[in-house]
Amino acid sequence: MIRLLVADDQQLVRMGLRMLFEQPDDIDLVGEAAGGQEAVRLAEHLTPDVVLMDLRMPGVDGITATRRITAARPATRVLALTTFDDDDHLYPALAAGACGFLVKDTPPPQLLDGVRRAARGEAPFSQAALDRIVARALHTGTTPPAPGTTEPPTTLTPRERQVLSLLGQGLSNKEIGDRLHLGVTTVKTHVANLMAKTGCDNRIRLAVLAVQSGVTASG
Repeated sequence: MIRLLVADDQQLVRMGLRMLFEQPDDIDLVGEAAGGQEAVRLAEHLTPDVVLMDLRMPGVDGITATRRITAARPATRVLALTTFDDDDHLYPALAAGACGFLVKDTPPPQLLDGVRRAARGEAPFSQAALDRIVARALHTGTTPPAPGTTEPPTTLTPRERQVLSLLGQGLSNKEIGDRLHLGVTTVKTHVANLMAKTGCDNRIRLAVLAVQSGVTASG
């Protein structure tokens, strides 16, 4: 059972999310927060596995709340909810410890899948959000994967480069496994090796590195 906490300052949004997450048998909506400060407090007391966090909230915003929650409870995964015009919040949310990004008009089945993937330790993200992260990285010349890292190390094996390429396309572990005819456990091992070799501490940074360096295009 996945323990889920939802944080959004709009009551109608919380109501819609409640209706969605009350349906599956494997997700337990343990709490709702109307602001970042309340989200931090509830995360401490309710010990959720996943927090679905709106980034734009008055007072303590979602980025600050994400930073506080991940610092106090590293095992809790914070999945950010963004909008298409929320570019300024994507990098800070990533730096604060968000494990993934979903846009607010994500179809319900994909939203459910995103929470499940986050609980499994993956980094779900809408392709639109990843595209914006990459576009900003290329435009500004920043290096979000890891300080000073814009090219994959030469020590990557051909298989690791394939996995990195597919990460850059937004594929999940299962999708990568299906594409490369590998088991999910094997894919997880490759992802862990990629993190160790590149210094990227999550899948989103790996995905940005793949696009920045051209690995996604070259495959």
